[in-house]
Amino acid sequence: MTLSRKKFVLFSLAAMGLSVAVILVLLLAADLVLHYRAERSAGLNRYGYRGPVAARKQPGELRVAMLGGSTVFGYGVNWNESIPVFLEAKLRERLNRPVRVVNLGFNNEGAFAWVPNLEDFAYLDYDVIVLYEGYNDLPGDEGVNRSVYRRNSAVYRMTGYYPILPLYLDEKVKMLRYGSDLNAAYEADRRNQHTPNTVVFRPGLAQRTSAATLDAISSMTKALDGQLEKTGVVPPQAMKEAESQLGCTFPYVTYCESVSAAVRYGLSRGKGVVVGSQPRAIGGRSLELHARQQEMLGAMMSRVFGNEPGVSWADLSKLVDLHSPDVTFDGMHLKPQANATVGAALVDFVLKVVPEQ
Repeated sequence: MTLSRKKFVLFSLAAMGLSVAVILVLLLAADLVLHYRAERSAGLNRYGYRGPVAARKQPGELRVAMLGGSTVFGYGVNWNESIPVFLEAKLRERLNRPVRVVNLGFNNEGAFAWVPNLEDFAYLDYDVIVLYEGYNDLPGDEGVNRSVYRRNSAVYRMTGYYPILPLYLDEKVKMLRYGSDLNAAYEADRRNQHTPNTVVFRPGLAQRTSAATLDAISSMTKALDGQLEKTGVVPPQAMKEAESQLGCTFPYVTYCESVSAAVRYGLSRGKGVVVGSQPRAIGGRSLELHARQQEMLGAMMSRVFGNEPGVSWADLSKLVDLHSPDVTFDGMHLKPQANATVGAALVDFVLKVVPEQ
């Protein structure tokens, strides 16, 4: 039987559509398998945040959303060794109610990403927001970090599902190309990264020996300082004289405005907000800039939000010493015990701003 031209075209289109559908189903299945394997170790769950997927909020449950970069994510440690998990455990010890702290940290994101992420994860119905990031914003107004990685995915924007198969394949390509040569892989990341002036840290450092830890601290500090060298260039006079209505000045006008926007977002929706200062960075240029950045932020928090009962400023800059290999494995990211120390230190600040039931 010979098909008419019209029927042939319809049959061909149907076959092509079926083929595309089958391929999409197979890709989704592969992606779900990767999520299942990774969400309890180094990766993200299917909704794009770290750790198991949060269940439906229970009656009386306190839900906290913690945002930041790789130090919140818990780079180099398992999901249950990150700051949000330790914070959750300590809050449960203090409260006679269910508690869940959701880890919304994402490597290399800065304060600019907070409002978009709070919007995207509003469905989690969090009660308290913890904002904890400064390292990824050290270049300041000369190199503003505007990364919002999850929104880069069209699938995530349309559906709320975060695919990780592309990331997995990218890592496989690096392994095939560079093998165990971490320096070569690091250089490839540095050349191709989407956020200039942001150091990309390679995984696996947490299991190294103490001697290697000291080497890692030294090399990562030099890498960070090297990427901050451009901030030593004399900027245009207009940029130097810039001052926001918040009272912040160059080079952290944009950073302060991003933090303030996230705090106001939370307050406008009846959420408690904690803004935390990370342990003081080490190294020459990075130490100088981090100290200036956090002093400016602390002054802004006091000046603008000092009388807000729903806001607390947690200065943890001297809580742990990043020079110590017992604390960190690369001069920035903390080992599990240090993450536990930070989590415990945040408890009282969170409890101050918990909304009344």
